[in-house]
Amino acid sequence: MVQAREIWITGIGLLSSLGEGPDIHMKRLNDGDLPVTDRTLFPPYLLHPLAKVDFDKQIPKKGDQRQMEPWQRIGTYAAGLALADAGIAGNTEILQKTDMIVAAAGGERDSAVDTAILTDLRRSNAPDALLNARLQSDLRPTLFLAQLSNLLAGNISIVHGVVGSSRTFMGEEGAGVSAVQVAHARIASGQSEIALVGSAYNAERHDTLLIHLFDQLCYKDEFVPVFAPGRPDGFALGSMGAFLVLESAPHASARGAPPIARLGEIYSANMRRKPGAITAVLAKFLAEARQKIDPAAAAILSGATGAEPATAEEAEALAEAGLPVRALASRFGHGVEAVFLIGIAIAALAVREGRLFAPMPKVPLEQKTVTSLRQAIVTCIGHWRGEGLGVVEAVQ
Repeated sequence: MVQAREIWITGIGLLSSLGEGPDIHMKRLNDGDLPVTDRTLFPPYLLHPLAKVDFDKQIPKKGDQRQMEPWQRIGTYAAGLALADAGIAGNTEILQKTDMIVAAAGGERDSAVDTAILTDLRRSNAPDALLNARLQSDLRPTLFLAQLSNLLAGNISIVHGVVGSSRTFMGEEGAGVSAVQVAHARIASGQSEIALVGSAYNAERHDTLLIHLFDQLCYKDEFVPVFAPGRPDGFALGSMGAFLVLESAPHASARGAPPIARLGEIYSANMRRKPGAITAVLAKFLAEARQKIDPAAAAILSGATGAEPATAEEAEALAEAGLPVRALASRFGHGVEAVFLIGIAIAALAVREGRLFAPMPKVPLEQKTVTSLRQAIVTCIGHWRGEGLGVVEAVQ
C-alpha cells in the first residue's frame, strides 16, 4: 500500500474586513480587536465590509479589473497574495504545473439593470415583447457569461499565470470543504504536487442579501458574537477572500519552501437535516479527529454561521468536545463558500505562532484557552446543508 504523502500549506492570501495579509489578521485577532461591522450600507442588516484595497497591487491592468465583478477582484487579489507568500508568483515553471481548485457561487447581478427592467415591465402593456427587447440589449449574452462561477479561476489564470488543471465547486459552504478535500486527496495520492485552493465572497450586494432574506437568514440587530447566549437568529455576511497554496512536502522541500503548517484529514458530509443530526455528525467527526491530536495543545475554530438551528446544534457538540473554541463569523462575518478556506488559513497561522487568539467577551464557549497551540480543528457547518471538518497541525 502506498503511503499517503504529507501536505504542507506553504502560502496564504487573506483579504477581509480586518485588512490584508496574514500579519494584520493575526495581530488584530491576538489583540482582541472588535470586528469591523456596518449597518448603514443595507439597513438594518449587519455585515462585515471589505477593508480598503488597492487592487492595482495584484491586478495591475485596469482592463482586467473592469471586466471582473467585485467578488472576482477579491478572489484574484487574494490568490496573488497566496502565490507571493509561497514564493511562486511569476515563477512560470512552477505555475505551469500548479493546479487550481476554487469554491465559488454564481456571478453578481447588475442591480440597476434588474430594477429598471422590473419597473418597466410593470408599466408595459406588452411585457413579453419588452422583455425580449431588453434581452437583446441590457441582458445580453456577455452579461450572462459574467455570471459563470468558473470565471474566478479563469481570471486568476489570466492575471497570475496559474495554468495547471482547474476545477470549480459550487454549493455554498460545502463547496469550500470539497475544494480543500479534493486538493488534499490529489496531492496525498500523488496526482498533484502543488495546488492553489481558495474562494471569495462579496457580501456588499443587494442580490445576495435578497436571496437570504427570502429565508429570513440575515442578521439585523447590533453586533453580538456567534455562540453568545440569547443571540438573535441569523448570519451577518462578510466580504472576504482566502487562498492557500497546498504542496506535497517533498515538492516544497525540493524548492526550499518552508511550511506554514501541515494539512491533516478532511471530513465531510451532506446529510438530511433532522433535529440533532448536526450534533451527531459533528460529534463523530470530532471523535475521529481527537484520535490524532493532543487535547492539551489543540483548539477548535468554528465556522458556525449564526443561523439556527444549525448553530445551536454545533455549539452542543463543541461544548461536549471540551476544547477551546473560537467562532470565525464573530471576527469576519459569514463568507459562505469562503468560510472553510479562511478557517484553514487562520488555523495554519495560529499553530505556526503557537498560540490561540483572544476570546470574545461574554461568550462562555470561548473562554477556554491553550498555552501552546500545536493543532487546530476547523469546522464548517452549512446554514442548511453541508458539513465539514479539517485538521491543521504545526510542523516540527
